[in-house]
Amino acid sequence: MASINARNGLLFFDFRYKGQRCREYTKLTDTSAHRKRMEIILVRIEAEITLGSFVYGNYFPDSKKCELFDELEKKVAVARSERAGEPQCQIPTLAEFTDVWFSEKRVEWRDSYIRSITGAINSYMLPAFGDRKVSDITKADILQFRTTLAKEPLRKSSPLKASSINKALSPLRMILNEAADRYDFNSPFRGIKTLRVQRVDVEPFTLEEVQCFLDNVREDFHAYYTTRFFTGMRSGEVDGLQWKYVDFERREILIRETIVHNKMTYTKTDGSQREIYMSQPVFDALQEQYKVTGGGQFVFCNRDGKPLSNNNVTKRVWHPTLRFLGMKRRPPYQTRHTAATLWLGSGEAPEWIARQMGHTTTEMLFRVYSRYVPNLTRQDGSAFERLLQGGKVEEEP
Repeated sequence: MASINARNGLLFFDFRYKGQRCREYTKLTDTSAHRKRMEIILVRIEAEITLGSFVYGNYFPDSKKCELFDELEKKVAVARSERAGEPQCQIPTLAEFTDVWFSEKRVEWRDSYIRSITGAINSYMLPAFGDRKVSDITKADILQFRTTLAKEPLRKSSPLKASSINKALSPLRMILNEAADRYDFNSPFRGIKTLRVQRVDVEPFTLEEVQCFLDNVREDFHAYYTTRFFTGMRSGEVDGLQWKYVDFERREILIRETIVHNKMTYTKTDGSQREIYMSQPVFDALQEQYKVTGGGQFVFCNRDGKPLSNNNVTKRVWHPTLRFLGMKRRPPYQTRHTAATLWLGSGEAPEWIARQMGHTTTEMLFRVYSRYVPNLTRQDGSAFERLLQGGKVEEEP
């Protein structure tokens, strides 16, 4: 549904056109008068889209999406002419169609996703099918390709995991489905499901382990890990945290940006935009950290004032501290799981915890951390145990 939203105090249009989500930013501040003005324009846009008379460039002439929609219009015109009896265009190879598809889709993606999908295309898909026509690739070819990937040694002669195979097949699925629509053939991916990925249990720290870790970690990283353990922030969020997003007066950390591959960017999802409450340990730790880095842009930074490298910190601080304390080796992301389980264990409302974590609903919270949810009704199986032992089952109040 189309809407008017705000980011960093400025309003933007948010609507869908030709299957694309369109966000067009303005320089208007978030006031009721400006919102009313933009809502009038948005109603007009929706009406023109419905009537088929909407021209993107008439409203947003400087938008990068203008070129995208111009190309789509040309393709629609070509398709109409083909149906009218003109000679059909030649079916392209997978490599040729991938170039077209990628140029159309990259406007929707972040740099990190472009990097990921490019790796899968160049490493697996094009070497296997690049010179084949898109309409010639069969279901049997894809199944054989998937079997080959399952035997592909990744590191230390271990085969690719199911999640990696799904990731390698994902762009091929999207490309062939799109090609099937454009060139009128049945997608070979019909009936091929993604491989089931084995569920991995979270391994959070206990409160005692957290306190032990914080008591022994390097002093210059004490505030960093206090923030990680007691806020549930993602690695990119804490590494890219800026002082302008720390509100000591309201005791809040505003999550507005994250760092991915050394580049500041929008958060993982819209729901990740949130305000995290600063508990007393976090408040005190950030007050001390402000004395050290408060004159710069980033809360946690290196000597040059630039954001910390997560991989470097993990190798030089995180894992050595775990080894020193004799704790089980775990990735730093477990600090996020730890915050969630500590909140649950203390009896905080699940809806509040979900907001702190950046989840739009409590569904993921209960799915991932179900065994850490306190049993407020005491329906934990003990009544059944007493029944089996011949005891009386008491009614719950």
